[in-house]
Amino acid sequence: QVQLVESGGGLVQAGGSLRLSCVASGRTFSNYYMGWFRQAPGKEREFVATISYSGGSTYYTDSVKGRFTISRDNAKNTVYLQMNSLKPEDTAVYYCAASRKRPRVAAANDYDYWGQGTQVTVSS
Repeated sequence: QVQLVESGGGLVQAGGSLRLSCVASGRTFSNYYMGWFRQAPGKEREFVATISYSGGSTYYTDSVKGRFTISRDNAKNTVYLQMNSLKPEDTAVYYCAASRKRPRVAAANDYDYWGQGTQVTVSS
């Protein structure tokens, strides 16, 4: 199995930027689709972005298109989420997830492994 550890969350002003990182264990990182989800208090977990095995394909939820960028560095077993132009509504716990096969993009149940989450808080 794979273990995932997120980092990079914190408090940022609206309009600012953060880069989240997720480091995976093992030697088979490139065999996983990677995704980012987020969950705000009282809300369901929401799909944010996903990236294919070698990074050639990416997909984003509409609310973050043009502001967020997902990328991966397989040599470092790491997936990133660059978040620019942050808004208060981006405030949530952000989770990275791994899928052994191509997932249905927004289907959290298709992802096999999850990190512990990292808090992102965007102030006005």
